[in-house]
Amino acid sequence: MWKLNTLTLASVLGLTACGGGNSDGDNNTPIDPPPPNLNRCEQQTQLTVTSTSSVLEFVSEPAYTANQSAAIIAKIGDTDSKDLAFNWLQTAGQPLILKSVKSPILAFQFADAGDYSFSVNVSGNGMSFNETLNISVSAMTRTQFNVRSDQQVVEGNDVSVRADRVGALADQIPSDLSWCIASGPELNIDTSNIERPQFKAPAVDSDTIAILRATGNVDGEEVIDEVLTLITNESGITSPYFDKPVARTFTYRESSTYKNALNSCVYSNQLLSPCSIQTLPLLGQTISLSEKEKIMERVQVSHQWMGENFETFLDNMDPNSDFAQLLQSVTAIVISYDIRPSFYWVVTGAIYLDPTDLWLLAEERDVINEAADFRSAFGNQLGFIMPWRYVKDNAYVSYSSPRELRTDRTMVQMSPDLSSLLFHELAHANDFFPSSIYDTIPVDNQTLLDHYNRRTAADELISDQVTNLYPLLSNEMYSLADVSFRGETATAAQQAYLPSDITGFFSDDNATDYYAYSTSREDTAMLFEEAMMSYRYGIMRDVGITDNPDNATAFSITVDWGQRGRIGEKSSGSTIPQRAAFVINQILPTLDGSQLIGDLPLPIQMTQGQSWLENLTISSQLSLALQKMSPAQSTAPNVPQEQQFIPELRISGDRHKMNESQ
Repeated sequence: MWKLNTLTLASVLGLTACGGGNSDGDNNTPIDPPPPNLNRCEQQTQLTVTSTSSVLEFVSEPAYTANQSAAIIAKIGDTDSKDLAFNWLQTAGQPLILKSVKSPILAFQFADAGDYSFSVNVSGNGMSFNETLNISVSAMTRTQFNVRSDQQVVEGNDVSVRADRVGALADQIPSDLSWCIASGPELNIDTSNIERPQFKAPAVDSDTIAILRATGNVDGEEVIDEVLTLITNESGITSPYFDKPVARTFTYRESSTYKNALNSCVYSNQLLSPCSIQTLPLLGQTISLSEKEKIMERVQVSHQWMGENFETFLDNMDPNSDFAQLLQSVTAIVISYDIRPSFYWVVTGAIYLDPTDLWLLAEERDVINEAADFRSAFGNQLGFIMPWRYVKDNAYVSYSSPRELRTDRTMVQMSPDLSSLLFHELAHANDFFPSSIYDTIPVDNQTLLDHYNRRTAADELISDQVTNLYPLLSNEMYSLADVSFRGETATAAQQAYLPSDITGFFSDDNATDYYAYSTSREDTAMLFEEAMMSYRYGIMRDVGITDNPDNATAFSITVDWGQRGRIGEKSSGSTIPQRAAFVINQILPTLDGSQLIGDLPLPIQMTQGQSWLENLTISSQLSLALQKMSPAQSTAPNVPQEQQFIPELRISGDRHKMNESQ
C-alpha cells in the first residue's frame, strides 16, 4: 500500500546542518565549513515521501511540470546510501533521457505532460528491493526556466550548478538572477558567476538534501526553479593517497573479474597502500580475454554513460588499435565527474579521465562538475602565456562549445579532444611500463610502484633515456615552468620577461611545448601526443608565445612567435626529430618512428603581431569555413556569425595533472 507524507527535509533524511562525524562512528577528516553566505528563502521547500510495501521509500518534489528539470530520490528508511547499489528504469510514459541511473537520485526532464513510472532496484547489506513510483506531470503554464543538475555528491566534494539561459535563442541570462537556500544545511556559495554557483558540500552525519532556489525575471515575468543536491555521508578518509573526498564510482562491467579490486584499489578514500600486481595486474599481463574485453572490465565510472561512451569510442574511433594497444600498460581506466584535470598515476597504475572529453549529449555534460582547475591562477604574474590548439584545414577541431549553450555533439566531433588526451596519458603509462617489459614484471605481491622505483633508479624509463640522449637546454624555461605548473612565486626578473624574451629561450631549444619543461615525463608525453595526432589524423598542434592581458582571449592576445606542427621540425641542429622518433619506437614499436616523423609536414610559422585568432588561417590549404555553431557564439572579425567556432583559449599544460617522479 502506498502512503504519502509531505515533510520538511530535516525529517525526510534526518538532516543535520553541520558537524563532521559519521553515524557509523568513523572518524572523518575534519572539514571546517566557512561561514554561510547565502540567505534562506522566505518559503522553505517541502518534499513528498512515498512509502511502498517494502522499506524502500521515494522522496519526490511536490509537483512536476512538463519541460522542467526534476528529480526523484530512493532511500531505505534511515539507512545511508553509501553501501547500497541503485539501478533505475523508466517503465511508463514518453521515453526520457536518464543519465544518473546508478545514483540514489535520478535526474531528468519531462518532455510532455502525462503519466510516467519509474522503478528502482536497491541492493546491498544483504537487502534487495525493487519498487515503482508513478508520477503525474502537468502541462507547462509559465515561462520555461531550468537549473541543472540534480545530483548526488559526497561530503566535502565540490559542487556546481548552472541556470539555463532563456529566450528564443537561449542566449539571455534572466535579469535580477538571485539564489537562496530553499532547504537543507547552511552553505557558503561562490556566486561570482551568477549563472554557475559553486560550493563545497558540508560534512553531514547522515545523507542530507540541500535545495537551492534561483529566481529571476524574463520579459517582466518572474521565473523560479530549484535544484536538489543529495550530500551523502561517507566513511572517514583514511587513505594517504586519496586524502581529499572523491566521488563514488562503480565498475562499468558488473560481471568484471576485477570488480572488488577496482572498487578498493584505484579511487578510494580508504586506500591505505598500493595494491599488489597480483590483485590488479596490468592489462597486458592477462591473456584470458580479447584486448577490448580486458579494457572494458577495468573501467570504473561515476556515471554509466561515461563507460558507454568510452566503449563506443573504442569500437568506432580506434581503427588502428592504437588505444587498445596502449591501454595494455594500465591497470584501470577511471572516469568521474570530479576528475579535473586528467592524469596517470603509477601508485595505482590507472589513468584518470576528465569526462569533459567524453560527453555527447547536453544531459551528460550537465553532470560534470565545473570546479576550476586548482592550477588556474599559476603564472598570473608572468608577462606571457603560451596557448595551444589542434587544427585541421585552418579550422579548430575542438567541439567543446560553451557550457551555457547546452548543445549535443557527435562521436566524430568528440574524437579529436579525446584522442589527444589518450595519446598523452597513455604515453605516461607506456613510458613507465612499455609492452617490452610485461614479462619481466612478476604477477606477485610486489606493487607497480616497487617496479617503477627500480626502473627509475636505473634510468630505464623512456623519458629518462630521452633526457639523457637529447636533453632540453633552456634553464630559463625550466625555471619558468616551476612558476606556471608548480605555483612557485615568480622572481622580479621572471616577471619582467617580455614575450620576445620567451621566444628567444624557447624557439631555439628542442621542446615542442612549454609543458615539456615541467618534467621529463611530460616532455615525452607531449612528443608522442603531437606526433600521433599529426600522423593518424592529419591534425596539427599550434603552439605560440603571446602577451598576457587581462581576460585573455583568442582575439585579444598578440603572437610574438608561434608554429603549427612543431613536431615536424627538421632544421639543422634541431633534435626534435630524433627525440620524437625514439619515443615512438619505444612506446609503439610496431611503428617506424624515423619514417613517421620524416613524413610529417614541416612546421608553419605564425605571423608576428597578429592575434592568436588571426593566425588560425596560416596553412597553405584554402581556408575552410569555420565549423558551424550556434549564432549565440562570440563574434570574430570578418567571419559570418553563423560560421563561427571559437573554443575557449587553451594554455599549455591545462589538460593534464603534472606527472612527476612518484
